[in-house]
Amino acid sequence: MTEDLINNTKKRIPHVVIMLGIVSLFTDAASEMIYPLVPVYIAALGSGAILLGVIEGVAETTASMLKLISGIISDKIGKESCLFLSAIQYLLFSGP
Repeated sequence: MTEDLINNTKKRIPHVVIMLGIVSLFTDAASEMIYPLVPVYIAALGSGAILLGVIEGVAETTASMLKLISGIISDKIGKESCLFLSAIQYLLFSGP
């Protein structure tokens, strides 16, 4: 009888969660591989360190503001999974 209880309490990770994790891994890996090339690309365009700083500042500010806004939306609607799935879909279709 205790074996039945132990076997029933063991839950497997859903297939969707595993696939989302793999997608997230590849998206992060692709982003991290491209990130060091940004200064080379900016230099090839003929710009310098100031423009690179502005681009990085805008990117970090945008990321921070989107985190804040999505956190507020998530708290209001109470459906974190929907926001997570929509973020993953965005990454799938807009990634490098």
